[in-house]
Amino acid sequence: MAQFFIGRPVFAWVIAILLMLGGALALNKLPIERYPQVAPPSITIEATYPGATAEAVEEAVTQVIEQVMTGVDNLLYFSSKSSSAGLASLTLTFAAGTDPDIAQVQVQNKLQLATPRLPQAVQDQGIRVSKSSDAFLMVIAFSSSDGRLSRSDIADYVAANVQDEIARISGVGNAQLFGSQYAMRVWLDPIALQAYALTPSDVIAAIGNENRQVAGGQLGGLPAADGQQLNAPIVVQSLLESPEAFANILLRVDPSGGAVRLGDVARVELGAEDYSISGRFNRKPSAGLGINLASGANALVTGDEIRTRIAELAPFFPAGLEVSYAYDTTPFIRISIEEVAKTLFEGIALVFLVMFLFLQNFRATLIPTIAVPVVLLGTFAVLYAFGYTINTLTMFALVLAIGLLVDDAIVVVENVERVMHEDGLDRVTATRKSMSQITGALIGIAVVLSAVFVPMGFFPGTTGAIYEQFAVTLVTAMALSVLVALTLTPALCATLLKPGDGPSGNGPLARFNRGFEATAGRFRSACEVILSRPLRALLGYAFIVVVLAVAFLRLPTAFLPDEDAGFLLTQVQLPVGATAAQTRAVMGRLEDHFLDEEGDAVESMFAITGFNFAGQGQNAGLAFVRLRDWEERDLEKDGVQALIGRAMGSFSGWRDALAFALNPPAIPALGIASGFNFQLLDRGGQGHEALVAARDQLLGAANSSPALSQVRYNGLPDAPQFQLAIDREQASAYGVSLEAINETLSIALGSSYVNDFLDRGRIKRVVVQGDTPYRMQPSNLQDWHLRNAEGATVPYSAFASADWSLGAQQLQRYNGVPAVNIQGNAAPGFSTGEAMAVVENLAANLGDGFTGAWTGLSYEERRAGGNAMLLYGL
Repeated sequence: MAQFFIGRPVFAWVIAILLMLGGALALNKLPIERYPQVAPPSITIEATYPGATAEAVEEAVTQVIEQVMTGVDNLLYFSSKSSSAGLASLTLTFAAGTDPDIAQVQVQNKLQLATPRLPQAVQDQGIRVSKSSDAFLMVIAFSSSDGRLSRSDIADYVAANVQDEIARISGVGNAQLFGSQYAMRVWLDPIALQAYALTPSDVIAAIGNENRQVAGGQLGGLPAADGQQLNAPIVVQSLLESPEAFANILLRVDPSGGAVRLGDVARVELGAEDYSISGRFNRKPSAGLGINLASGANALVTGDEIRTRIAELAPFFPAGLEVSYAYDTTPFIRISIEEVAKTLFEGIALVFLVMFLFLQNFRATLIPTIAVPVVLLGTFAVLYAFGYTINTLTMFALVLAIGLLVDDAIVVVENVERVMHEDGLDRVTATRKSMSQITGALIGIAVVLSAVFVPMGFFPGTTGAIYEQFAVTLVTAMALSVLVALTLTPALCATLLKPGDGPSGNGPLARFNRGFEATAGRFRSACEVILSRPLRALLGYAFIVVVLAVAFLRLPTAFLPDEDAGFLLTQVQLPVGATAAQTRAVMGRLEDHFLDEEGDAVESMFAITGFNFAGQGQNAGLAFVRLRDWEERDLEKDGVQALIGRAMGSFSGWRDALAFALNPPAIPALGIASGFNFQLLDRGGQGHEALVAARDQLLGAANSSPALSQVRYNGLPDAPQFQLAIDREQASAYGVSLEAINETLSIALGSSYVNDFLDRGRIKRVVVQGDTPYRMQPSNLQDWHLRNAEGATVPYSAFASADWSLGAQQLQRYNGVPAVNIQGNAAPGFSTGEAMAVVENLAANLGDGFTGAWTGLSYEERRAGGNAMLLYGL
């Protein structure tokens, strides 16, 4: 092969140019990301059961859906949450490499089997299936610079004009609004209803009757009479559009002509559809848009498209509406790749200098140098053909390959020079003789090195996804290096090399040679001494192997290292029963800490009340803290871990709330925060109270362990509940049906979605609910009445009694088993692998019936740890 190209250098150049052209074209098309797609794809199912307790949601919605999710291909595990806010969420995680589109179709097909068994209220709200991860790609904050726009105004505008635009971008799995669009809110007055002998059900029926779209047909429609000269649609009724129109809805007309209208028994206004979540950006009222990346999507490409779309929409924003990226993971991805690329170019420069230092001939140095861009660009072409990306691992492989790929060319050049010098041959003849001597060796080297790295590409799961692109990149670079060494390098040697003198006796290269020869002489002497005493040498070698093996076994383990990504999260949980006003006050103290005390390191903060990663509730809060650019911070003093440490020290003095500052994980799609993620399972069916007791026992032991820190329950604690008991016999005696009791209670103290109305050209919801003064205290229940079979109104006190009890705000399940989610971090000086081992030991002491399982990043770390020894063995 080499002999052919020695006589045809143009052909060798054509092959090299084709490789470089292919690589140059691929380089512009290769996606860029921080890591390969190592996160297993996940599908999320979300449903809403308005007014339901966590127990009701779990029994009527969550378990019904879980039970049909059998036989789904490549399903690894699934987890679910049922909350007292009426929300059900089920996340199914699939094996790495699963097509998320196929997985979504299978999940939707299974969901169709469960849908008819779900409550009608759940079906009316709709069930959402999305292929997105739990972690946010970015959070965009919208605020008013001049204060003219209220939080509700901002949220409604974002919902109507921005949210759907962003959600339609390829790569966006979900766009969650932190806020709510407007709805027509009908606030019922039970006293006025009782005065007019009306019930909430009468209001629902009247709204449904008057606020609806009617298809009136048309005049002159086909088939028409001969000679028909008129054709026009008939407009009978359309959706109502204003609070005044709704207030004018007739509820009843007396025989005397008196009319009772909706405005007589209710307050009607344009208000938020949901008041549970509110936001502040740098202390200004705002709305936010949390964007989740779709499974398998590219973060950088999606982030660029989002920013481009926001820039296109910005000219149409209302005056004073500002956009800020409160949380954005893409800059760190970009700078990580740039740093590795910088290292790659530095490596190329160092390789050139080292080659020149030892070859001491510009022509001889130029030949291996030419091989570098040919091999690198050719490798990019292969990466593109395999559907890979430019990421940290492929770039690291290229950095490592730089030293390997020039070896082949150097071997060729040095051997040709040796033959020219020793045999006195011309460059063409010397090249032919040299290649006949070393071709087999070059191929053998490539095969041996490939045997080391190829097995990495065949590991299953996330471990395989991490090593696959690294291995393929490295093996491809080595294979192309041999190809170039057998084609282009001999052609260049036969063209460029010529006999030359060595460096002058007094030059720097000559001095280097003398020093190098002296060092080599001492090394040879040492080798002779060692070889003269082989037993001692073998014992020394064995000792080194044992020391290294012990050190390896004791080396702390982790899936991926934590880094300063330029932002941190803070999760806040107040005691049960705390109100939104109390949570806002705590979030204000959080703002004081980060924006004032840490102002030199913090650029912005977006605080959310009513939501965190554990769930929704008035006592929940979450903050996205964006740090200043790395160059603007002293990373020793204001690095993310230092900021977290100071924040936790400040938060430890709080008595009215628990707050945890968290560093996001290296791979956002594998979890919300770094550290470990543990599921405590009640496989023995011992019940919720026993599971809570086991959870508290585990948390107590974990927080006493020196190897663990920030160990916490990732969920909502149990809270007091107002238990209403219905005497069915008494209700039947009064002629009141159980259906009417439940419906009235749901409307009055929960809320009821009736139908839709038209607001500035956009369809929005009509929601009926009891007015604020009539649902604040237990005694307010007596203000509500029902109509019995005879038409008389009956108060709830006639057939209902109430008491307080402690109940779940949120119920969790893992693989269909009741569970609680425990998260935490390794203490300073300990690795996550050591922390996970401690948690496993603590969980083993909880007694029969309780077991544990790892999920998210910890699941992948445990699987990777099991494969690591086999991988290194191969």
